[in-house]
Amino acid sequence: MDHHVLYSFRRCPYAMRARLALASSGTQYELREVRLSDKPAALLLASPKGTVPVLLTVDGTVIEESLAIMRWALEIQDPEGWLARDDPALIAANDCIFKHHLDRYKYPNAHGSEPDSHREMGLHFLRELDARVAIAGQLCGAVRGLADAAILPFVRQFAKVDRNWFEAQPLPCLKAWLANHLTSELFDRIMHRAEPWTPGDRPTIVEGA
Repeated sequence: MDHHVLYSFRRCPYAMRARLALASSGTQYELREVRLSDKPAALLLASPKGTVPVLLTVDGTVIEESLAIMRWALEIQDPEGWLARDDPALIAANDCIFKHHLDRYKYPNAHGSEPDSHREMGLHFLRELDARVAIAGQLCGAVRGLADAAILPFVRQFAKVDRNWFEAQPLPCLKAWLANHLTSELFDRIMHRAEPWTPGDRPTIVEGA
């Protein structure tokens, strides 16, 4: 392989945060957009669990978890110092507790859930984030870092379920934080559209910064 290969899905929050770290680190890679209803055999061969993101490095290493991809990229090069603004406990709360309520709020039919109660439980976490952002502007200080990039895609997804409800909530600092990230050049760069990959396609190379 001439490049690292990232199997991704544009709207997946886990894949988003992996792409954010790859972009911040300036890592060049081949993007392979996945159609989740028709996963390519190459993805399943590399990672039988069949979820994205999956990164194949040029030395043959397979990295199957989004946070591991983030930290791998930033340990090679971290021009903004994201690793200094990490918070594993906060990210774990996002990935376990908040994601649990987000799924049951967004997909109540799939989970047999009562969405309003899960929305309220998710709001507790958003209030915690709002209080943290109020202190210095980002989750771990005055400038963005790993914690912001790791959590941002999930807050974005939660806000999009019912935009009018979200905008009515007293979360002024968090809403400003979200808007600033979503309008950033970095976020715009990682959200470009790509056609689903099939073997034999011309590679889509994402250039480093």
